Amino acid sequence: MDTTTYGMPYILEDKTGELTGSDFIDINDRLRLRLRCTAQAPTHGVYDTQLSRALVALAFGPDDSLGTIVFESRSPMAMSEYLRRVSLLSSSKSRKFLASDGEEYQWSWRSTKGHEWTCTGQGQQLIATYTLKVVGEPDYISSSGCVLTIDEAYPHLAVEILATLTIMRHIVAHNL
Repeated sequence: MDTTTYGMPYILEDKTGELTGSDFIDINDRLRLRLRCTAQAPTHGVYDTQLSRALVALAFGPDDSLGTIVFESRSPMAMSEYLRRVSLLSSSKSRKFLASDGEEYQWSWRSTKGHEWTCTGQGQQLIATYTLKVVGEPDYISSSGCVLTIDEAYPHLAVEILATLTIMRHIVAHNL
């Protein structure tokens, strides 16, 4: 991962827009991640394509239920424990997680105009967004038009951001 400071966020183009697998490539080629469904469906892996190994595995349960998440060198954890509802009464589409940097982050669905997903940190600081292709915009060659944007100060959380975003998108796709 290139650590050059550009004064701009990581803008990761989501090549397919599919939950079953995609490449997420920064437009400045500073970061490349791959979401891949494994032979043991419904398990997904998140890879740093420069390291060529899975850094996290997402194993969804039967009938598309939430399963377990396993980060490299950590014990497996239930997705519902790692990515918890903000409160008992809150929507399942708003969840928080404790990241490897010891800070808590929260994903929210359609809470900010123009973004499908928004990840915030302490004090509602914007950490990441996931944006869908604009309706009516022409199709792109080899791209879905969807974009994951990560604040330039948080590349060390990119794998966790993509993993948790994948779980959040799965929750909405399967109405969990």
